[in-house]
Amino acid sequence: MTPFDLAEPTSLAEAIKLLDPDDATVRPLAGGTALMLMIKAGVFRPSKLVSLRLVEPKYSRIVGDGDRLRIGALSTLSLLERAVEVRTHAPLITRTLSRLANVRVRNVATVGGALAHGDPHMDLPPVLIALGATITIVGANGERSLRLEDLFSGYYETVLEKNELIAEVQVPSQGGKRAAYIKVTTGSADDWPALCVAAVLEVQGKVVQSARVVASAATAKATRLAAVETMLAGAAIDAPLLARAGDAAAEEVEILPDIRGSVAYKRELMRVCVRRAVRQALEEGGRN
Repeated sequence: MTPFDLAEPTSLAEAIKLLDPDDATVRPLAGGTALMLMIKAGVFRPSKLVSLRLVEPKYSRIVGDGDRLRIGALSTLSLLERAVEVRTHAPLITRTLSRLANVRVRNVATVGGALAHGDPHMDLPPVLIALGATITIVGANGERSLRLEDLFSGYYETVLEKNELIAEVQVPSQGGKRAAYIKVTTGSADDWPALCVAAVLEVQGKVVQSARVVASAATAKATRLAAVETMLAGAAIDAPLLARAGDAAAEEVEILPDIRGSVAYKRELMRVCVRRAVRQALEEGGRN
């Protein structure tokens, strides 16, 4: 491993000052579950890491604030999994976490780090996007808010500047919305997915009032399926409509092949899993 300097600021503001917008070898370090693997593999050679473990405790807290959930970016995934506030405001997140990586990773990895890494195989982005999450970003020029779906710009790419950090994630309360998350792996249940689909539906009677359906892992980034959402909104769901929605999803996005499956295989997964996610949300997703 290449030697590097380690800074341990005690505030987020100090951490941002230590980040160099013109030097890609200076990086923030949160949980480090992905970054340290990249360093050990020689994919990334830092000159300096700026540890965030000593910054203000408020960035590690989870708070139920009226009709929304506020998640500090340095909250660990295990804290997110166990928090009563999360189970109350967004039970879909709680249900998702048990299959996200493993206990050792969840004890260390942070919410902000998982989002900032930009890995399309991560479970949280599609779930949070489907729930309508926004993020607060802090940098040298102050704060800005962003819809989470606008954070990701490509494969392992985000719109974050090199001297910006995610400070907080805000998630509207799930309330009575129906929600489901489907993750398909070719290995163990907690393995990286070949495809994941999150669906959040607002339903009145038998009619879907609005829908947010997000796919990831088979795509370059977590992506809302706009054609599917339009097709579902205002409709009473039946088998033919679900079949058309699955077909639309399979054709709407560019599929990326990898060791977990070919384009043809993942396209068929997309077709099947969108149908299943919508059906599961309608049948079971209202449960906590």
